[in-house]
Amino acid sequence: MRTVSMCFSSFSQVPRCRIYNLAHFWSERFHNLSRTCGYNSSSKIYDSKIYMLDGGNSRKWTRRSVTTNTQGRNKSGQCSDPRKLRQEILDVTVSTSATLNLNKIETSQYQQIQHIDIRQLIAQNKDLASLVTVIVFDTETTGFSRERDHIIEIALQDLQGGENSTFQTLVNPECRVLNSHIHGITTNMVNRPDVPRMEDLIPILLKYVKSRQKPGGCVLFVAHNARTFDVPFLCNAFRRCGVDIPSDWLFKDTLPMGREAMKSEGSKPSSRSISLQALREHLGIPLDGSAHRAMSDVKVLAAVFQRLTYMLKLPLASLVEDAFTASEIGTPKKKSSR
Repeated sequence: MRTVSMCFSSFSQVPRCRIYNLAHFWSERFHNLSRTCGYNSSSKIYDSKIYMLDGGNSRKWTRRSVTTNTQGRNKSGQCSDPRKLRQEILDVTVSTSATLNLNKIETSQYQQIQHIDIRQLIAQNKDLASLVTVIVFDTETTGFSRERDHIIEIALQDLQGGENSTFQTLVNPECRVLNSHIHGITTNMVNRPDVPRMEDLIPILLKYVKSRQKPGGCVLFVAHNARTFDVPFLCNAFRRCGVDIPSDWLFKDTLPMGREAMKSEGSKPSSRSISLQALREHLGIPLDGSAHRAMSDVKVLAAVFQRLTYMLKLPLASLVEDAFTASEIGTPKKKSSR
């Protein structure tokens, strides 16, 4: 039986932001669509379903009986006139068919709302940014190949702070570590029965992130060089274990932010000048722990990230709009309109 060894720590409690109910927002949008289509929401076979960002719903679809009243006449009784009976059956058929067609429109509209990009929603309503949880993270690996190498350490910090706002653990790659000179993590440190393998860690990691996530909200993961290093490694680790990255996880790379910040100061950025440690030194941020260890880099990045957003005057809504998803790894980044 494998035991999981992890490190949690606490920061000062920060009050949570006001929660804007996203379910209400989508519900209002749907009813507006209903009025636009020109049909009455009371003529439904199925009850409505309210989605939130996490894919949950407030209640299940429930079947309702279809009324057979036409122009106020009760069709439940028997009719002695065959011609009237035939007309009444025709009326019911037309009424039921129309109701079914309207229900198809309703379902289609809700499917469109369910699959609207989170980034588009926040672009349309900036108040929804209060539902975003920002988590800074960093990984250490056995090498630079996202296909062949493995994660050997991961650390996260929820910028909202509070109890258990950080998460850190070594990861057993079940192979030798040949680049210990970079991060100081040796084979003997990770190839141990008390260090979790990735397949053991993923359920715990998902549970931790869920515990930090705001109700009905999404998570914005921030990493330095996220697009070409940390996120591809994370995606491949999940893929190897047969697990999908949650659809409400977004990612933000601070490397382009560092480049923009240097340009805004009149400097010509280079790959060295926008490395995490170079930015830390440039911004006068002290080093906390050893460089190239996951939690140390997370603490540095948390400070760098907040300074960069201030320098570039980027609100949270803009950061989310410019974020990317796991499915977009390998696709070219869209140019910002800013």
